[in-house]
Amino acid sequence: MKKNDYTEFEKIIGYHFKDISHLDTAFRHKSYANESREGLISYERYEFLGDAILQFVSSKELFLKYPEKTEGELTKLRASLVCEYTLSQITKENGFGDYLYLSHGEELTGGKDRPSILCDLFESVLGAIFLDGGMEEAEKYINRFLLNDIEHRSRFYDAKSILQEYAQARGQKLEYKLLGITGPEHNRIYRSIAMIDGVNYEEGVGPTKKMAEQVAAHQTIIALNLEDELK
Repeated sequence: MKKNDYTEFEKIIGYHFKDISHLDTAFRHKSYANESREGLISYERYEFLGDAILQFVSSKELFLKYPEKTEGELTKLRASLVCEYTLSQITKENGFGDYLYLSHGEELTGGKDRPSILCDLFESVLGAIFLDGGMEEAEKYINRFLLNDIEHRSRFYDAKSILQEYAQARGQKLEYKLLGITGPEHNRIYRSIAMIDGVNYEEGVGPTKKMAEQVAAHQTIIALNLEDELK
């Protein structure tokens, strides 16, 4: 098995591993494990563990930070924070995909940039940190990358509503156009674009049509510099 140098990655996440093999596992996609003859395991168990820790820590922090919010409001806010788009954006911005172990075929088809895989990596690395350093270090990781800007990240969940209000206030019509569907039936990838008064704005990609539109809306909000107005 090839070996990655994780020195720079440890600087990015702010944590130094005592047992670096945890990171090897955290970055090992099932396609690579299945292709290997070395009896390697994939990151799926680490992802399972990381997902549970992420749900708990984010729930606890939101519960304490927003005592005035109802259960429904907290659930909606948490869903926005831990969704595939948010987590994949974080890992993409920080180069997690550069360390992935993929099969040759998965690599050729763009696995390192696939949102579902990038989302998995956030959780598998979290699981690795917990196993190596405990809950305190796991919480530091979550706070560093996800809970340091809750207001900004939570807007993704309401992106379509925010963009709709923006267009309506100006007497404009907001539409979404489906540009294409790719991938096998069990792993569809939808691509949509946001249009305001017939003018094309930003595109979005997601595992469902709704998610693709949501991503397109969020990217359009950023492109229109609406984020400053929403602060």
